[in-house]
Amino acid sequence: MKVLITGVNGFIGKNLMAFLLERGHEVLGLDKDDEPYAWKENILKADYIVHLAGVNRPLSKEEFTDGNVNSIVRVVNILKENDKITPIILSSSIQAIYDNPYGKSKKAAEDYLFNYQRVSGNPVYVFRFQNVFGKWSRPNYNSMIATFCYNISHNLDIQINESAPKISFVYIDDLCLALCDLIEGKTRRDCKEIQYINTDDNYTPKEIADILYSFKASRNNLHIVNQGNSFIKKLYATYLSFLDKDDFAYDLISHCDSRGSFTEILKSEDRGQFSLNMIEPGITKGNHYHHTKNEKFLVIKGTCDIKFRRIDSDEVITYRVSGDKLRVVDIPPGYTHNIKNIGEEKAYVFMWANELFDKEHPDTFALEV
Repeated sequence: MKVLITGVNGFIGKNLMAFLLERGHEVLGLDKDDEPYAWKENILKADYIVHLAGVNRPLSKEEFTDGNVNSIVRVVNILKENDKITPIILSSSIQAIYDNPYGKSKKAAEDYLFNYQRVSGNPVYVFRFQNVFGKWSRPNYNSMIATFCYNISHNLDIQINESAPKISFVYIDDLCLALCDLIEGKTRRDCKEIQYINTDDNYTPKEIADILYSFKASRNNLHIVNQGNSFIKKLYATYLSFLDKDDFAYDLISHCDSRGSFTEILKSEDRGQFSLNMIEPGITKGNHYHHTKNEKFLVIKGTCDIKFRRIDSDEVITYRVSGDKLRVVDIPPGYTHNIKNIGEEKAYVFMWANELFDKEHPDTFALEV
């Protein structure tokens, strides 16, 4: 399909264009500064129109009418003048219920489009979007989350009303998927009703700020966010999109001695921790056992012998592993174990432990294999 997006260079427009292109559609883009002939040409080509063009922070109140009402009138007039029927999706706002200049302009655009539908039979879908967040949003313009993400990632202060109630948020990917499904006829919606993107993601500004600050701290404490919570997963993706290009990388602390080094990479309260162990040639590490803690070793470079002995037995079990053939070795509880670099080069071992190290209760007891 040829899908026209007005406001294609905006936050929602950029994301929706990517989704549509991925699904094999042709995207026609328009912005407010395009020439009139471009508007007419692209509107008449389109099989579907998604009208996102609008303003929410103009220099004067009059710009609300021009940006939010006159822009959709412009689209409709071209359709009417050429006797063309094309389904239209209109981007409105939950502010349309409020008696303020922005809300009034959005409500006027809704009413105009619904009236056009009644007269012409042209399908229209009016969406009241609420607190949309995600990559490519603009701070101090699109949403509170965009502003918080930008400020926190750039070490700037944020203003929080700690008594503010919970707010419903919509993630940009969920919005784009809903619009794509509607355009492709995979979902049906009542043209006569106001449309919403349903969400259960309700948080206070204080809760959002606390989560974002935990993301910032994770580069130092290495605690990875809970990716099992869908909202936190989406919020973390959004936060990362606000990092400056020089801030994508961060350093880790390596604990070094004559035997090699040990570097923690990631920690998780419910998924344990992930580390990198470097072992010098001829060096043996370990010689201890655990009662409950368990680990996984993966040699990614070099050659090592991993030895086990159940603490109530004399039998020694040996696994020879190397980076030439990746093989994970489980370290079960009740077995004292060690790992020795038997090669002539440094060995590098990825290590996962099922729990975070607790120096008060390490569950680690020295015993030679």
